[in-house]
Amino acid sequence: MRQFLIKRLLVTIPTLLAISIIIFAILALAPGDPLGEFATNPAITPEVRENIRKSLGLDQPGYIRYVKWFAAFIRGDMGYSFNSRSPVAELLWQRLPTTLLIVGTAYILGLLIAFPLGIISAVKRYSATDQIITTIAFLGFSIPPFFTGLLFIIIFSVQLGWFPFIFNSTLQITDWQSFVAQVRQSIMPISVLALYHAAILMRFIRSAVLDELKQEYVTTALSKGLSKFAVIKNHVLRNALIPVVTLIALDIPAIFTGALVTEQVFRVPGIGALLIDSIYRSDTPVVMAITFIYAILIVLFNLIADVVYAVLDPRVKY
Repeated sequence: MRQFLIKRLLVTIPTLLAISIIIFAILALAPGDPLGEFATNPAITPEVRENIRKSLGLDQPGYIRYVKWFAAFIRGDMGYSFNSRSPVAELLWQRLPTTLLIVGTAYILGLLIAFPLGIISAVKRYSATDQIITTIAFLGFSIPPFFTGLLFIIIFSVQLGWFPFIFNSTLQITDWQSFVAQVRQSIMPISVLALYHAAILMRFIRSAVLDELKQEYVTTALSKGLSKFAVIKNHVLRNALIPVVTLIALDIPAIFTGALVTEQVFRVPGIGALLIDSIYRSDTPVVMAITFIYAILIVLFNLIADVVYAVLDPRVKY
């Protein structure tokens, strides 16, 4: 295991380096000017704009800017936003709690819904229960989150008036009333994301369990007198979880980077909304930091998934 981890780390470092170069090159070649807002301001002369460009390091060649950025990132310095002039790390830390609250809660809720329903659907294959669960999962997977979000706003906000349709980013929890207000404004975005994640996970879990139920070891265990519940709990689930771990490991990084569409629909001030706004404004340091952190998390959780494989299935050797 130790040798495997060392080898993976040796592969991970050049992989992340290549990813950072690709992301930086794409952002450098992308259309848009970080100082475009200044161009329409008659009070700012071309000389002032050029001085601002020099202060931001935009007058230097791309490879020099990349080396400076990467060296600073390794030290924990993500640079400064071109628009707000605030440290990028500070902007991310401000948005992270909201993102974890909405997206993290939604994903956990989606897992809690998907696991039992996916297993029940597989065990009761072709039954009425399976048809209902599969239909719900198909609808949840097919309908995009932005449409579900708009539908929730029309029904629960406009017509019924149960929940606010715009997330209040200035709300601070100081008493019971403010806590209830926070819960009410979080219900709809969490529900939209939870239904979407549950639908995807449910279909995947059902397929994984069905593949294991067809194996000969299940028939052998049942013929020895073991109950179907015991076989599923002690044998089927352990093997079925192996491919599911990959899906979960690839989904977890999205919790930290936010839900781009849902945050826009409900005006949730999360990292996803920050990324969209930064792309519109050509705020390269913010976009670069968020996308590269996402790449790091993808690589890291892939490594964690490989380790979990060995725990779930002792036959896996590295």
